[in-house]
Amino acid sequence: MKKLKFPSAQTILLIIAGLVTLLTWVIPAGKYETLGYNSADNTFTKTGITETENLPATQQTLENLNIKIPLEKFTNGDIYKPINIPNTYHQLKAKPQGFFDFVKSPIKGVIEAADIIFLVLIIGGLIGIINSTGAFDAGIGWLANALKGREFILIIFVTILVAAGGTTFGFAEETIAFFPILIPVFLAARYDAIVGIACIFLGSTIGTMCSTINPFSVIIASDAAGIAWKTGIWGRLFMLLACLTIALIYIIRYGKRVQNDPTKSIVYDQHQQIAALFKHDKKVIDFNGRLRLALIVFTLCFIVMIYGVVSIQGFWYTEMTATFLVGAIIIGVIAKIKETDFIDTFVRGASDLLGVALIIGIARGVTVIMVDGLISDTLLYYASSATEGMNKGVFASAMTAVYAGLSFFIPSSSGMAVLTMPIMSPLADSVGIGREIVVNAYQYGMGLFYMINPTGLILASLAVVKIGFDKWLKFIMPLFITLVVFTLIVMTISCYL
Repeated sequence: MKKLKFPSAQTILLIIAGLVTLLTWVIPAGKYETLGYNSADNTFTKTGITETENLPATQQTLENLNIKIPLEKFTNGDIYKPINIPNTYHQLKAKPQGFFDFVKSPIKGVIEAADIIFLVLIIGGLIGIINSTGAFDAGIGWLANALKGREFILIIFVTILVAAGGTTFGFAEETIAFFPILIPVFLAARYDAIVGIACIFLGSTIGTMCSTINPFSVIIASDAAGIAWKTGIWGRLFMLLACLTIALIYIIRYGKRVQNDPTKSIVYDQHQQIAALFKHDKKVIDFNGRLRLALIVFTLCFIVMIYGVVSIQGFWYTEMTATFLVGAIIIGVIAKIKETDFIDTFVRGASDLLGVALIIGIARGVTVIMVDGLISDTLLYYASSATEGMNKGVFASAMTAVYAGLSFFIPSSSGMAVLTMPIMSPLADSVGIGREIVVNAYQYGMGLFYMINPTGLILASLAVVKIGFDKWLKFIMPLFITLVVFTLIVMTISCYL
């Protein structure tokens, strides 16, 4: 009897899309009324179930709608998406999604995620160009020699650096660019690909989970909850340091086992396949000035990306994609690559990440089905009703679990914040705790589930290195359970401090 093989990332997501399609036939359709700010004429637009009206952009308008958010949070752009208005949920006529809606959802998802998909493809092209120059091979060889006997420094450095990006500006989707670059470095250090994925993906996940000044997470959530974003920052900083420490110990111990005995690797049966995928020429390459300059330009692309996202207003996927495209062209000129060879190499590099791009689009398609089937707000309504009036400690843990569950359907941190905070944050008042507890529950719940959330980024990340979701679960589950227990204990204690 043939051994059953765990399905691919694309198949897993299509199965999930099919199940969500069936849920639209079971879960009642419903929707909250929304409020959006118009900067052009300084008014609010209240979108109801059957009609839309313009309202004056005043604090009195917000109070009349039971929205406890300062007006300046809208006028200065902190809240830039329409928010749900509390106590306005209406059940609507069911809108179940059919077979053709299911079939069209991946296509709609690809269209909606076109910005990040193009970013991934252009990054693939850039990596193809830098690999063809030999600069990357030379750099890996140099780094492997420099770290000999101290490879654990690589784990600590990469994880902390990526976590710093996550906690400050929400470094998440951008990490896709780093897998093809850093995995060969980890392999050269005698680790396996799982260690590389863990350092990059978990670093980003824990950083965003324990966001301190991340505008796309803690700041927008605090604004939507009607509190200052600095409220509760010391608790989040403690969680960041504690969770990072736990994760680093776990990764380093696993990595040491693999170094001592490669057969202990969870992906040992794929050792040759992964090595071939990320093979680099082991012969000595003269790390000359031309190759050094190519690597400098390559590195500058990522520095420009990070600086632009953090410091330049409106610098987003289009600008990031253009940065990597220009970088690839400059490297081609430096390496004196012929025009036809440049195009062929760039296209081959982009095609290597085409599977990753499609996974991102299919995952977005799951959200499309929910929105079209009008069940997103229904799930939020029942989740808020279930936690109302609970004991403090139970409420904090339950709210964390609720946000973990909701993140399966709404994987966007900013989207989750504006949709749920106006509804969820007032529940803290009813149990006698600060609203920052709800903000923390939102962050920790989303962050913890993100580690294994198939509608998040993990399947796309694993696809880069051709590793199955089942093998990731085998690696991550002991750490995941440890972090869940630790987080729930911290959340319960924080309610009584």
